[in-house]
Amino acid sequence: MEINILGCGSATPSLRHLPACQVVEHRGQLMMVDCGEGAQLSMRRKGLNFGRLNHIFLSHLHGDHCLGLPGLLSTMDLQDRGGTITVHTFADGAGMFRKIMDFFCRERTYDLQFNILDPRSPQIVLETDSLTVETLPLKHRVPAVGFIFREKPKPRHLRGDMARFLQIPVSRLKGIKEDGEDYITPDGRLFTNEQLTTPADPSVSYAYCSDTLYMPSLAEAVKGVDVLYHEATYADDCADKARARFHSTASQAATVARDAGVGRLVLGHFSKAYRNEEMHLAQARAIFPNTIAADEGMTIPVLPAAK
Repeated sequence: MEINILGCGSATPSLRHLPACQVVEHRGQLMMVDCGEGAQLSMRRKGLNFGRLNHIFLSHLHGDHCLGLPGLLSTMDLQDRGGTITVHTFADGAGMFRKIMDFFCRERTYDLQFNILDPRSPQIVLETDSLTVETLPLKHRVPAVGFIFREKPKPRHLRGDMARFLQIPVSRLKGIKEDGEDYITPDGRLFTNEQLTTPADPSVSYAYCSDTLYMPSLAEAVKGVDVLYHEATYADDCADKARARFHSTASQAATVARDAGVGRLVLGHFSKAYRNEEMHLAQARAIFPNTIAADEGMTIPVLPAAK
């Protein structure tokens, strides 16, 4: 799993940062999280394949998180994109974007679907053979959610040497690897699954916490994730402004990361009032040392946290 940072600024674009947008890549599938202005150009700069983007998750309906969507969807139509594209958003957003796309791209080459999110309680909004995506209710000036990407448990590794030595039939290998089956040889000898396999690779998880007032309860919701992205619009010098505008400071984001025991913290959604993120990083690292600042063009691997 990898996170591609396409935009990590706040409401007003600047020469340093674009509005919020990320693309999570997992086993060849691309999933976009928020779609601020400039999203499609940033995808091109990163060399991300539009044809592999099937799901777009919108955390809330503020312009810096969704105004890039009509342009992106229009471009995908011009590329004769087929298949289905699913936008995960709230009911108001589905109605609004459906009208926009029906006006500009009525004869679409792909099937545009909307999955309606409930901002009041967590829900699994996508499940594949290897991954789940669930929502995370946040506190902002409008209904808002974050998203948690979790890999499902992986199968154990089959020991090829044992399979060849015992001449295990091919028809039995899947059950041994994926279902934990033992194997009994034709002459009655039992070989346990632990003898026939080695432990599975650890599964990883990524939590995206978009615009939100500081929520101590988030620590329990994102407990133990390998990578946490948490908005840090302001440093401590603007803590009052953060509270009034339902945003968080870098210190507050780090407190959530520390209390949740996450592996790594990524700060983002920076106000254009700052010339750099040095203050954000210093204040966050004083609380949670394993912190980095997002930047456009950055690719962040989601690796298992040291336990």
